[in-house]
Amino acid sequence: MTEEHLSALLAAAEAKKDDDGFVRAAEGRTITLYLATASASLSVSKVEAVKIDKGLLRARTSKGELFIVELKDVYAGSIDTTGASVRKAGFV
Repeated sequence: MTEEHLSALLAAAEAKKDDDGFVRAAEGRTITLYLATASASLSVSKVEAVKIDKGLLRARTSKGELFIVELKDVYAGSIDTTGASVRKAGFV
């Protein structure tokens, strides 16, 4: 992923910079990052905030986990909305 690609993802998540220097997704939104290197792949879900530092991407999740990965290994991202209304089964 390039910095331009990440910037577009963060803009779609309506992210803003916080006091810790992280860029935080808008309230009710999280990001899922998809990574691959060699023959291994990883997805990091419920990312609330990210920070880029010298080619490294620091991703902080809603569980308080901190993932530090190379930006070049990230190939895609998706924006998830939390608290979205769920349609109930049956007739209403």
